[in-house]
Amino acid sequence: MPADRLQSRRAFLRFLAASPILSAAGLSACLDPGPGRSGAGTGEGGGAGSAGTGEALLNHLLSSPDEAINVFDFQEMARALLPPAHYGYLATGVDGDETLHANREGYARYQLRARRLVDVSTVSMGVTLYGRDWSTPIVLCPVGSQRAFHEEGELAVARASDALGHLQILSTVTTTSVEEVNAVRERPVWYQLYPTDDWTVTQALVGRASDAGCDTLVLTVDLPVGSNRETAQRMATEDSRDCTDCHRSGLAEDDPMGFPSGYLDRKPMFQGLDLSQVGFDTPFMTWDFIDRLRGITDMRILIKGIVRGDDARQAVLSGADGVIVSNHGGRAEPSGRSTVESVEEVVAGVNGAIPVLMDGGIRRGSDILKAMALGANAVCIGRPYIWGLSAFGEPGVAKVLELLTEELRIAMQLH
Repeated sequence: MPADRLQSRRAFLRFLAASPILSAAGLSACLDPGPGRSGAGTGEGGGAGSAGTGEALLNHLLSSPDEAINVFDFQEMARALLPPAHYGYLATGVDGDETLHANREGYARYQLRARRLVDVSTVSMGVTLYGRDWSTPIVLCPVGSQRAFHEEGELAVARASDALGHLQILSTVTTTSVEEVNAVRERPVWYQLYPTDDWTVTQALVGRASDAGCDTLVLTVDLPVGSNRETAQRMATEDSRDCTDCHRSGLAEDDPMGFPSGYLDRKPMFQGLDLSQVGFDTPFMTWDFIDRLRGITDMRILIKGIVRGDDARQAVLSGADGVIVSNHGGRAEPSGRSTVESVEEVVAGVNGAIPVLMDGGIRRGSDILKAMALGANAVCIGRPYIWGLSAFGEPGVAKVLELLTEELRIAMQLH
């Protein structure tokens, strides 16, 4: 959405929020931004409070990213500013969103044991991954279609993350090419791979990422078939826009992701490729696929979607250079199990042979510290930086990263 339209929508929402007509007409629930600023939840439950939804919405809309107290403030902005279908795509889990909620709730099952009388005047948050130093352990997860959330999309994310010294992973279904993204970063992104069911297309994607300067390939393995994303479906029905302006009508046949037909035609990484028979459904993929990738690239290979110790051991035996503990942000299997509860098992499985990263539900600096204490070498965030992108573009992404970094610093000093 262009910046002037974002500003206009903010102004209109502020007008509605302040209007007594809103409450009288019983329309305030339509603007309910969800949970309060305390950030205890994941988006479920938690009304705006007794002061009335309209007043709460007025108070929760930010005029600038510097007004944000925590990352949840940006969630409320994204909910208010994005079209329902776009917000639904971002917010959805699978089935009743049980795994999505579990990812957040899992951190409450771990407590930090504070140590006293230790000199904490200086703390180091830096991490080293494969010989490269990063300012913090916070990595930006691959999230597709970022221009659906802001007109500058992945480029805004790339500039903000690079300026603050964070690693970025770029999605296969990016709305900005890998060449363009790497051009605005000092250090190239890692490239996430949906392998597709067409080896020729897979080879082309891998080769292009390598030619663009990427040294790391992140193979996603947790979505071999489709998932039932009910929240996304419900919110799409609430969208009054004519979505055929951007998407062809109807869903593509045999498309497990639920993408509209012609979806890949608009993605720059697929331009020039024959997509007539291409799908994302890969139920045939086994551990031999790692060897197959090794045969076509010298890039480092990480496996994203590992949640068990035995799979972690097999990843080492298969020659993977690292794993990411992930359940696709609660968007893949309906396991109801959080990723943070899988970290310790996966770390034990690799037994120090390769780095372990993790994602899922991280909203606080204390969440990061818990994941690191369980053995993760770095953590990945997804929805929070997209909330910031949706609200303010590049400055919003930067503020999300700054908030989490500051919370991590404080958590380290207090524990």
